[in-house]
Amino acid sequence: MTHPLTHFTRRPARWALALSVALLLTACDQQAIGELEEGVSTEEDVRERFGQPEAVWDGPDGAQVYEYNRQPAGYQNYQITIGADGKMAALRQVLTERNFALILPGMPMEEVRKLLGKPMKITTYDLKKETHHDWRYRDGPNESDSKVFTVVFNPDMRVLSTLSVRDPDLDRGR
Repeated sequence: MTHPLTHFTRRPARWALALSVALLLTACDQQAIGELEEGVSTEEDVRERFGQPEAVWDGPDGAQVYEYNRQPAGYQNYQITIGADGKMAALRQVLTERNFALILPGMPMEEVRKLLGKPMKITTYDLKKETHHDWRYRDGPNESDSKVFTVVFNPDMRVLSTLSVRDPDLDRGR
């Protein structure tokens, strides 16, 4: 039998580990981003610095969009567009208020995924007949700016609503 306090003493350690991983990912990403230049860097350069993409989407005019997911430990999801010429056309962090505003009722889950990347967590609520997809992000530069953006889907996996709340992990383990 586990000691009753084990549950509480492990949470801070998990939170500290998650924070360490997030900081490491951010530092590595910043270095990789600094080494890439739009219109100059090639697909090979991108893969060398970011690795294998989580997903690849067809973009406009023969381009491909590579998804680099940093969830659940990180606060970013990157999309890097490789033009038909094999050069990097764009690199952007997609977990932004601007992109969240594009998520509208009735939108299919596949479109949401293409806009925001893979979520950090998916939770199904059978009794409510809803599925929630959560993404962790920051709306400022500090750890205390961590939030969770949630998209609520109906049984047909179409958007019902969205919400953004303070990251509950900030209050756990304190």
